[in-house]
Amino acid sequence: MATIFTKIINREIPGHIVAEDDNYIAFLDINPLVMGHVLVVPKQETDYIFDLDDDVLAGLHVFSKKVAKAIEKSVKCIRIGVAVIGLEVPHVHVHLVPLNSMNDINFSKEKLNPSQEELEKVTSEIKNNLQ
Repeated sequence: MATIFTKIINREIPGHIVAEDDNYIAFLDINPLVMGHVLVVPKQETDYIFDLDDDVLAGLHVFSKKVAKAIEKSVKCIRIGVAVIGLEVPHVHVHLVPLNSMNDINFSKEKLNPSQEELEKVTSEIKNNLQ
């Protein structure tokens, strides 16, 4: 059964996609820790990050760097935090989280519930800042 991320990749369900190439996709977390929280996902559906082929794993990090630089230009933050937890959805994903404090990347805190308009605005800003 396809994961929710595969359904976003295949455009079966909507997603606020900020970047995409042949192998990877990045989209906003719809219940973010902070505004600008992005998930970067390989299009290859694999559950565990360390089961990825070396070239796919390396490419995931290079793609994540490109997206992180665009987030930094779009969202007021000190830097971008990176987390790989891998328990929520059985499809590899990297969390890119704008940080102004350590608490910004605390996954046990209450998530935000932004409006579609807020998500669309951040999506547009990040897309416009991709190099």
